[in-house]
Amino acid sequence: MWRKTILLVACYWFANLAHGALVIEITKGTEEALPIAVVPFGWQEGGAPYDLAQVVSNDLETSGRFAPMAREDMLERPTTGSQIVFSDWRLLNTDVVVVGRVLPNGNNFTIEFQVFDVLRGEQLLGYRMPSTRSAMRASAHRIADMIFEKLTGIPGAFSTRIAYVTVEKSGDATSHSLVVADADGENQNVIAESSQPIMSPAWSPDGRKLAYVSFEERQAEIYVQTLRTGNRQRTSGRAGVNGAPAWSPDGQFLALTLSTEDGNLDIYTLDLRSQVLKRLTTSPSIDTEPEWSTDGEDIYFTSDRSGGPQVYVVPADGGKRPKRLTFEGSYNARPRLSPDAGLIAVVHNDRGNYRIAVVDTKNSTTQVLTQGQLDESPSFAPNGNTVIYATREQGVGVLATVSVDGKVHRRLASQAGDVREPVWSPYPRN
Repeated sequence: MWRKTILLVACYWFANLAHGALVIEITKGTEEALPIAVVPFGWQEGGAPYDLAQVVSNDLETSGRFAPMAREDMLERPTTGSQIVFSDWRLLNTDVVVVGRVLPNGNNFTIEFQVFDVLRGEQLLGYRMPSTRSAMRASAHRIADMIFEKLTGIPGAFSTRIAYVTVEKSGDATSHSLVVADADGENQNVIAESSQPIMSPAWSPDGRKLAYVSFEERQAEIYVQTLRTGNRQRTSGRAGVNGAPAWSPDGQFLALTLSTEDGNLDIYTLDLRSQVLKRLTTSPSIDTEPEWSTDGEDIYFTSDRSGGPQVYVVPADGGKRPKRLTFEGSYNARPRLSPDAGLIAVVHNDRGNYRIAVVDTKNSTTQVLTQGQLDESPSFAPNGNTVIYATREQGVGVLATVSVDGKVHRRLASQAGDVREPVWSPYPRN
């Protein structure tokens, strides 16, 4: 089955999709979700043109780790720590209170916020940041990131982005799009569009470019596109299959799946500066879906050389025989490495269902995280705490996320139809 699927990928493998907005719905959170109140921020000079506190509250709630208080239940709405009556918040069984205000700063603004432990009446975090009117939403995500890290010890990822593929059908016409959006599904931007399939998006390490496969010239070709300018270049248009691009950690190489003259798929690396190719696998099996190690020394990939798809690793400079890494189950494919290199997310056959699992890189044990029938395309958040993936519900493709411990689940449903192949961006670099 897997071999046929991979060959279909090489020949316009793609589902019927539709392009639409994403809506986050928490389907399962932790029983220990922390009660928190994010009080509406105070504004001067004519009231609030943007609701920062609501974005912060939404971010924290969708993580599944926090239970924000409804505004109508708040007994008071302080904007500074000195205005907080902690006894009132204790009566409401709130553990943490966030207050803030926005002050004019010339033509721009200064945002001040504080986070308090209600039980002790102590400040946990206080910060001032500059912002502009157009950057208010981004500033709210930064605030949520800081609060999340302070209270959980895990860096937040609300300021990052996701990329995914959609297809919109209108009559006999089909439009395939590559979309970039904020991690919460907002601020969608179509960066590439074609009447032919687009697939396999991959973020550059600095988050400024995307590599992807396009069939716009009636065959698979790999492009690299700069997001800020829209400029793009074709990096691999060789005869046969050009697929599954993956960036090296230094951004100087792509790992690719290319086909030989007999149509067999193997793993190569491509030097983006010199265009020099290096072949890493030579097996008659199908070798595909490469993923670089965090130190750039190795490349993980899927191969059916053992009779079914399993994850292997080979040195990025070649010269050694690939080593098998997964042994639990008959099907483990599409490996994606966590930022700390401790886990590999895979598509795993769990009693006939294709689900997202994580494999411990030290002892090769497998933990199944999802409960779908056709879950695919896992991608780690840059903090390593969450995996985004594609799945199907009632015949409709949706994106979903799951925490690496399997406790927190959320769905990013498209209002207009199906979405596929999500990939989470790295942290932005200055």
